[in-house]
Amino acid sequence: MDCMAVTFDTSLASQAEAVDIFYFLFAAALVFFMQCGFAMLCAGSVREKNVKNIMLKNLLDAAGGAIGFWSLGYAFAYGGEELGTTSFIGSAGFFEAGGDTGSHHGWFFQFAFAATAATIVAGTVAERCSMIAYLMYSMMLTAFVYPVVAHAIWSVSGFLSAGNSDPLFGVGVVDFAGSGVVHLTGGVSAFWAAKVLGPRIGRFTDDKGNELDVPNEMPGHSASLQMLGTFILWTGWYGFNPGSTLGITGGVATIASLSAVTTTIAAASGCVSCLMCRFVMSDDNTWDLTAAMNGCLGGLVAITANCAVVHPWAAFIIGIIAGPVYLGGSNLLIKLKIDDTVDAVPVHMFNGMWGLIATGLFANPDLKEAAYGNRIAGLFYGDGELLGAELITILFVFGWVTAIMLPFFIFLRKAGLFRVSQMDEEIGLDISKHGGSAYVMAGPSEAALKKFEDEKPSDDNKL
Repeated sequence: MDCMAVTFDTSLASQAEAVDIFYFLFAAALVFFMQCGFAMLCAGSVREKNVKNIMLKNLLDAAGGAIGFWSLGYAFAYGGEELGTTSFIGSAGFFEAGGDTGSHHGWFFQFAFAATAATIVAGTVAERCSMIAYLMYSMMLTAFVYPVVAHAIWSVSGFLSAGNSDPLFGVGVVDFAGSGVVHLTGGVSAFWAAKVLGPRIGRFTDDKGNELDVPNEMPGHSASLQMLGTFILWTGWYGFNPGSTLGITGGVATIASLSAVTTTIAAASGCVSCLMCRFVMSDDNTWDLTAAMNGCLGGLVAITANCAVVHPWAAFIIGIIAGPVYLGGSNLLIKLKIDDTVDAVPVHMFNGMWGLIATGLFANPDLKEAAYGNRIAGLFYGDGELLGAELITILFVFGWVTAIMLPFFIFLRKAGLFRVSQMDEEIGLDISKHGGSAYVMAGPSEAALKKFEDEKPSDDNKL
C-alpha cells in the first residue's frame, strides 16, 4: 500500500508548539464538555414535561453556535487584528477558521467559549420559549453579539484590551477567562430574554390572573441531574480558566497552575457561603441544595476574570462574596417579577459583574506582571486605573448586549415567534412539540396483568 511521505520536525520549538496545541485542544474539549453540564443542570431544573425540549435547546446551542461562529463570529472577533490598530469589530476570515484569523485549534477553543455564552440563556427561558426563536437567538449571539465583546476585550485591536498597544487608562481590562466576555454577555442576554418573554403560567399569578402573595416555586424534577450538571460544569472550568493561558510551555505553566487553585477555592467558598446564608435566612433552617450548587457556580463565574492575577486568599474572599451576590440577585428578580427558571441571571450576570469588580480590587502586582507584563494592580494595592477599566467594561457589555438583544427579543415577541401557546405550555413542550415525554415508564399491559393473576401460584404453593 502506498503511503504519503511525511516529514517530521523534531526540533525543540516544533515539539513545544505541538504540546501547546494539544493543551489548547484538551482545554477546549473540557470547555465544550460544559455543554453537557448545562444540559443536565437545565434538565434537572425543569419540570418533567419539558425535559426533551430543554435538552434539544442545549444541543442547538452547540450546533447553531458552531455554524454562527464559523461563518461570521470568529472573523468578527479576531479577523484582521493587528497590534498598533484599534477597531470595533474584526473584518476578515469569514467561513474559514484558518487564514489570517489564526489557527484551527484557536478557532475550536474560541468556539467553545462562544457556545458557553449562548447556553446561559437556555435555562432562563425554559418551559415557554419556542424552538425557532431559540435557534435564531443562539445564532445571533454567537455570530455577532458575543464576537464584538470578545474583540473589544481579548483582541489586540480591541479598545478595552490589555493587549492593545495603547490600552485604556494605560492598563486595559483584565478579564482573563471571561467573567465579562462570556458570563456577563450571556447573563445580560438572559435577563432581557426573561423580561420580554414573561414568566411561566402560574409563577406569579393564579389561574384568574390575580397576583400571588408568594410566588409559586415550580421546582425542577430531578435534584440528581442538577448536581451532576454542577459537577460537570465545575470540571469544565479547569479548561475555562487554566486553559486561558493559551498554552503550557514558555513559562506559563505556573500561571495555569495558580488558575486551577484559585478556581477551586472560589468555587468551594462560594458554595459554603451561599449555603450558610440561605440557612440563616430561612425560617425553617433549611440546608438548601440549590443554593449550594448555584453558590458554587457563582464563585466560579466570579473567579473567571481574575484567576491568574489573585492569590488563593483573595479567591477565597471573592467566592465568599459571590454567594450573597447570587442570593441578592435571585431575590431581586423575584421582586421584579422576572422568571428565571434556573437562576442563570444571578449566577452569570450578577457574579460576572462582581468578578470584574473583584479584579479591579484584588489583582496582585507580581501576579499581574507575570500574566500581563505590567504591575498596574488592583485598588487594594494602591492602583485605581484597573478598577476604572473594569467598571467601563461592565457598562460597555451591558450597553452593547442591551442595544442589540433587547430589540431583537421585542421583535420576536411582536412577530409571534418568541413564546409557545398557552395550551402547549400547560400540557408540556415534550408532548406538544417533541412527540412524547422524555420518560417512558409504562407498566405491563392489562392482558399481561390478567394472565399473571390467573396463573400465579396459591399461597399454599409459594416457595
